[in-house]
Amino acid sequence: MKNLFNKLITLEMANNHMGDVDHALLMIKEFKKITKRYEDKFNFAWKFQFRNIETFIHESYKGKNDIKYVKRFSETKLTNNDITKIKTFAEENEFITMATAFDEESVDLIEKLNFDIIKIASCSATDWPLLNKIAETKMPIIFSTAGVKLHDIDNIVSFFQHRKKTFALMHCIGEYPTLSSNMQLNQIDLFKNRYKDIVIGYSTHEGPKDISAPIALAKGAEIFEKHIAVKTDNYKPNAYSITPIDFEIWLKSISDALAMCGIKNKRHAFSMKELSDLKKFKRGIFAKNDIHVGDSISRKEVYYAWPNCKNQILANDMSKYNKYIATKEIKANAPVYYNMVSFENTRDKVWDIVQDVKNFLNRTNVVFPNKADLEISHHYGIDNFYQIGITMITVVNKEYCKKLIIALPGQHHPEQFHKKKEETFVILHGDVNLYLNDKLLKLTIGDVVTVSPEVRHSFETINGCVIEEISSTHYTDDSYYIDEKISKNKDRKTLITHWMED
Repeated sequence: MKNLFNKLITLEMANNHMGDVDHALLMIKEFKKITKRYEDKFNFAWKFQFRNIETFIHESYKGKNDIKYVKRFSETKLTNNDITKIKTFAEENEFITMATAFDEESVDLIEKLNFDIIKIASCSATDWPLLNKIAETKMPIIFSTAGVKLHDIDNIVSFFQHRKKTFALMHCIGEYPTLSSNMQLNQIDLFKNRYKDIVIGYSTHEGPKDISAPIALAKGAEIFEKHIAVKTDNYKPNAYSITPIDFEIWLKSISDALAMCGIKNKRHAFSMKELSDLKKFKRGIFAKNDIHVGDSISRKEVYYAWPNCKNQILANDMSKYNKYIATKEIKANAPVYYNMVSFENTRDKVWDIVQDVKNFLNRTNVVFPNKADLEISHHYGIDNFYQIGITMITVVNKEYCKKLIIALPGQHHPEQFHKKKEETFVILHGDVNLYLNDKLLKLTIGDVVTVSPEVRHSFETINGCVIEEISSTHYTDDSYYIDEKISKNKDRKTLITHWMED
């Protein structure tokens, strides 16, 4: 079954059929002329109101025509054959059919006549005998909320959710007509935030010339309801019903608002004009000094100025994940063009490493501060990280220092020594082959080893490991690698913040 709540607009016939079948059919024909032009954007429903007059009106009030609504409800009553005729004509004109039930007998009739949706009016929203009856049906449900307290709406939502009903709720103000100052459209925000997975709509009783629906749509209303009428010599619209001419204006306002609001729940596609217009105001990158073939181009080697030139690398492109290597000689103060460099974006590779480290740590059950930064060491480039490299979390670095070193299965950390720092390794997880001045120590969980200054050390792991490193203060210039290529690699570390966030 298609999603009946998808961009659904309900045309509320109410008592405007005046108990006159021919007038109801005329209404369908006249409004179909409008809705057919918007069928690619919306679904449309034709709505009835049902009361079983014999039981709905108390015996002692029947025939009291001096009471407004007793008279109206009695005079506009339709037979089941009349209802079937109007419903069939609505379906032939491709309307979804909906009916509001004001009593239990009407629920039975709505089921019997196979309406698509059942509606609960605001005045019936806390009529629990009626709600229990409606909950026994298999029809999708829409209920309005005019005059209903928030804790009652919570109860209704819970009632239908526990019974696994398909339903939507409508913001509604029960004043006929509703003044613009009383529309309370911020209630839509309240409902959207409070009932996350429920379709929220807007049922309006505003005057024919008032148009609040575009604002409601921008606030998140997904379905709408509007009272409609056709003016004839015999029948005049009421103060809150809208004729076909004004209905088209109202409908177009929603259609235009839908287009203006654009795509939902993801970033929109940018037009080429938008990108071109923005690019005019972006700064280009220029060489601070002469850059030679093979030089890595980082933020230290360039400055940023406006205007930019065609095909010039922009300041926006100087991400820590973008790696540029000069392939041509670049003079000081010259613009740096894309055809002067080789380029690599490492964001996806870094993302994969972060996910692998997170998954590994989750398996180890090692406790660590997830607000700390993650340092990725890729000594011979990020492409070789899974062979030679580690990741580290610095817990504290003062006169004393604590780090967690994480090595994934099969990783190797190259040989180095420190001139100042003394460090102690505590194995928290996994296996470690630690080399101290070429002497091999096979370590496992709980082993403790101290590495003195000037001692060359490297390590490797077969199944992965977590090492708690406790040391004196760590200085960035106190790591001396035996392979000088590593020390000359200025891009051998990537620092990731907020890495535990999805």
